[in-house]
Amino acid sequence: MGRLSRRGLLTASGAGVVAGAAATAGAFLLGEAEPPASAAPAQVVDFHGPHQAGIATPVQDRLHFAAFDVAVGTREELIALLVSWTRAAESMTAGRVSAADDSGEALDLPASRLTMTVGFGPTLFERAGEDRFGLAASRPPALADLPPFPGEKLDPARGGGDIAVQACADDPQVAVHAIRTLARIGLGRVSMRWSQLGYGKTSSTTPAQLTPRNLMGFKDGTDNIPHDDHTALDQHVWVGAADGPAWMTGGSYLVARRIRMHLEAWDQASREDQEATIGRTKTEGAPLGGKGERDRFSPAALPADSHVRLAHPLSNGGVRLLRRGYSFVDGSDTQGRIDAGLFFLAYQRDPRRQYVPVQRRLATDDRLSTYIRHVGSGLWACPPGVSPGGHWGDTLLGEKA
Repeated sequence: MGRLSRRGLLTASGAGVVAGAAATAGAFLLGEAEPPASAAPAQVVDFHGPHQAGIATPVQDRLHFAAFDVAVGTREELIALLVSWTRAAESMTAGRVSAADDSGEALDLPASRLTMTVGFGPTLFERAGEDRFGLAASRPPALADLPPFPGEKLDPARGGGDIAVQACADDPQVAVHAIRTLARIGLGRVSMRWSQLGYGKTSSTTPAQLTPRNLMGFKDGTDNIPHDDHTALDQHVWVGAADGPAWMTGGSYLVARRIRMHLEAWDQASREDQEATIGRTKTEGAPLGGKGERDRFSPAALPADSHVRLAHPLSNGGVRLLRRGYSFVDGSDTQGRIDAGLFFLAYQRDPRRQYVPVQRRLATDDRLSTYIRHVGSGLWACPPGVSPGGHWGDTLLGEKA
């Protein structure tokens, strides 16, 4: 297919053929270039499927997360936005980037295992008592606002949002380009409420690989749910048909928390104190009293206020979360302290029964709370995956592209 200029695309489309989002989507697709030769199949994660990619997908190295507020006022305009975003995401995750109408920073880059995952926040269903899109009755009970937790100091500018988009890739520029493209396509129809860059995955869904470390120097995610443990995923992550509502079947709920680490204070703590705080050895990542990272252990044998003991499934009635956290470093604050920590991402079937009780216990009893503070928060319902020809949210909005 020949490449067209943006002016040519707009002329060819005709004023009466498509409007708004569809015109933008057409401009994006008609001028798209073929994937670079380096975009090997191993670097492409399939966009379509029963579940959204980027949840149980093996965790990539980089993250660009963004929360948007919707500015359009009708259901039809919301659908048009999601259709145009979906078409763009289909192209970018396949390693195809528009040569005619694109910002250009990813034109020569492969797909880099890019995944894009969308979630709908409570305010999309109802905001300040207004049911903008006729969705209030469709809000899942599990999408209940998170309660306040002891010790948190949430910044309203780093939380919430009508729609969240998680872009993960092995190349930071690919992830940044993905979010930038959606923001560009959505110009005038959405505004970016807040965003977060992440690097150095702090949780892995591939146990065969080396467990990553967080900025405190400890291995993180040893007991995370593996990407290929379908029994555990069905039990703890994917919303079942009996869970309701029907449009969320095959989806999942995302809790995001920006957790600031007080690294200056942590660095002054002794190795012994650090290990007692976490409940694992720093070098091997073994549970205290053990030798290897994956040694079996009884949480009750660890210090009563240690993080691993309090967070372990055996201490929480078997509750598990699928974690996809990333480290962040955002410069320093006005007092010269490094603004760094963990951008915690956790997927689950029902936050009321999973994240909330675990976090309530950690916020009250966890010795680690001395060294961290939750400063940002968000909760979103991530619908099931997209079928070819469908679009993000079509199970909720009831329309195909």
